Amino acid sequence: MSSTRKLGRFLRPYWKPALVAPLLMALEVAMDLMQPRLIQQTVDVGIAQLDLSVIVNTGLLMVGLALAGAFGGAGCTVFAVMAAQGFGADLRSGLFRKVQSLSFGNLDKLGTGQLVTRLTNDVTQVQEVVMIMLRIMVRAPLLLVGSMIMAVITSPRLALLLLVLSPMLLVVVLWVIKRAHPMFSQVQRQLDNLNTVMQENLAGVRVVKAFVRADYEKQRFGTTNDALVDQAIRAARLLAVTMPFMMLALNLGVVGVVWFGGVQVTYGGITVGQIIAFVNYLLRSLHSLMMVSMLLMRVSRAEASAERILEVLNSQPEVQNRPDAAGTFTPQGRVAFENVTFNYNSNTLDPVLEDVSFVAEPGQTVAILGATGSGKSSLIHLIPRFYDVTAGRVTIEGVDVRDVDKEALRRNVGVALQESILFSGTIRDNIRYGRPDATDEEVIAAARAAQAHEFISGFPGGYDTVLGQRGVNLSGGQKQRIAIARALITNPAVLILDDSTSSVDVETEARIQDALAGLMKGRTSFVIAQRISTVLNADKILVLDGGRVAAEGTHSELMASSPIYREIYESQLGNGVQAHG
Repeated sequence: MSSTRKLGRFLRPYWKPALVAPLLMALEVAMDLMQPRLIQQTVDVGIAQLDLSVIVNTGLLMVGLALAGAFGGAGCTVFAVMAAQGFGADLRSGLFRKVQSLSFGNLDKLGTGQLVTRLTNDVTQVQEVVMIMLRIMVRAPLLLVGSMIMAVITSPRLALLLLVLSPMLLVVVLWVIKRAHPMFSQVQRQLDNLNTVMQENLAGVRVVKAFVRADYEKQRFGTTNDALVDQAIRAARLLAVTMPFMMLALNLGVVGVVWFGGVQVTYGGITVGQIIAFVNYLLRSLHSLMMVSMLLMRVSRAEASAERILEVLNSQPEVQNRPDAAGTFTPQGRVAFENVTFNYNSNTLDPVLEDVSFVAEPGQTVAILGATGSGKSSLIHLIPRFYDVTAGRVTIEGVDVRDVDKEALRRNVGVALQESILFSGTIRDNIRYGRPDATDEEVIAAARAAQAHEFISGFPGGYDTVLGQRGVNLSGGQKQRIAIARALITNPAVLILDDSTSSVDVETEARIQDALAGLMKGRTSFVIAQRISTVLNADKILVLDGGRVAAEGTHSELMASSPIYREIYESQLGNGVQAHG
């Protein structure tokens, strides 16, 4: 319960309905506990003495108490739903806000599939338990204690049966709960795996179809799904054992009351009405104990979910603002890497970048070349602090980027990432995503610079064309050009294009480069490209090899001094073009 209790702060804004619900449930329980005593009076006085007025008056009183109890139960449900739904909404919102604050490194560890499960299924599990606790978890203990007290008042001798049955049931419940908790934790982990497989498949469904791998994906999903089912069955099998055992105890209790009570009636030590009332209280108390046990198992499952939710809520962003971080930052664009070493997840044995040093002066275009896995994207991710360096430092205008507020820093760094992610909404909204107050003229200017205006204007809706999920109704090249326009509209001092023209043809790329040439004046630009034709006119070219800067210089300098660069050039453009370089 400790993890679930820690989430209680999300219930505080709804303390009024959370307080009223148990009070109304207490009213319903009190009305229920009165009924067996009234039945006893009806049998022992009304029926035994043939007194019709007692039967009628007691019957009317029972109806009145039942209506009052129904009012309490219905009111409890209404207020419990209000509190639980508000709790769930705030918890989901808190989780979502927390995810937005996490760094790339945190998201790498948690994984998208796990986060989806925690924002949906895990929150639902905890939310349902909150509603149960405000209703059944209040009703069952009150009814259990109240029924036991009333049973003792009705017949102290018969009440000895409760002292035998209750501890036996309690031991079984505690044993089951202890075994169930780790099982439910494993169920949630298997659900994580299933969500991950589904997300990967749905996101890459075109790749699946292109490579005719539908059968493999079905098998992969089936394996993961079967693992989830098997684990869920193991957990359910454990819970299934408890119900028959409890029903057995309940029926044995009834048999014992009728047996011993019948003997007492023959000797005049107890009345028939008392036996009927006692059986009612016995049924209520043992039934309440069964409810408590089942609810504790639900709480055990919710506890597993609560632990997973708290893991996210307690995560600290790996990239954080320093206490004295500068809140305002207006750089000219001088970027310097000073002996930078970087590795993911503190894996110091295998650095992605090692001892990288270079300077990009304001207004320069710096191109970064290298084989796949050489550290190109990792390098540019350090500039806007998507990750922090492991050693060394990255500076802008001589200021360590770690000494600048993250938002202030990123407002001055425009990024078109390697994967062009677009959001549901209009093209206009996607372009001005990073600057919602941009005018229509600025949107069009950015689109023209990215060579996107022409195809956007060709759509019936123009800039108000609604995009499908992840921009599914656009080609790869069109998505990349909109992503470039989105980066340009923020008017950044530093512009990063991470292989952002890989999906456009050479002619379109040339037009983009020509348009960007004017826009890049006065701002520092980093361009990662696979095509060497993209970087021929760069002010500086960095060649990365194995996480190190293998060569640095202009095109002509590298042609003369770098075998790696020369090999890349000749493999793409051939010797015949060299004279025109």
